[in-house]
Amino acid sequence: MEASTTQSSALWSKLSQFHRAKVVFMAAAFVSFVLSVSLWFLVDRELGLFVGLWVPAIHSLGTLVLVGEDTKR
Repeated sequence: MEASTTQSSALWSKLSQFHRAKVVFMAAAFVSFVLSVSLWFLVDRELGLFVGLWVPAIHSLGTLVLVGEDTKR
C-alpha cells in the first residue's frame, strides 16, 4: 500500500499546475456524476437530476478558469 501511495504522489508532483487543476475539475465532475446516478436510483429521481446538472456546470467552470492558462504549446 505504501508503494502505491508513493508512486501516486510522485506522479502528482510531476504534473504542472495547469494539469493539476484540470484533474481536480475532472474528479469533481466524476464525483458529481456518480452521486447523481446513486441518488437517481436509490433516493429520488428529481434530486438525482438536480445533482446531475452539476456535471456540465463543473466542466464549464473548469473551462472558464483554465482557458488560456496553458501557454507552453
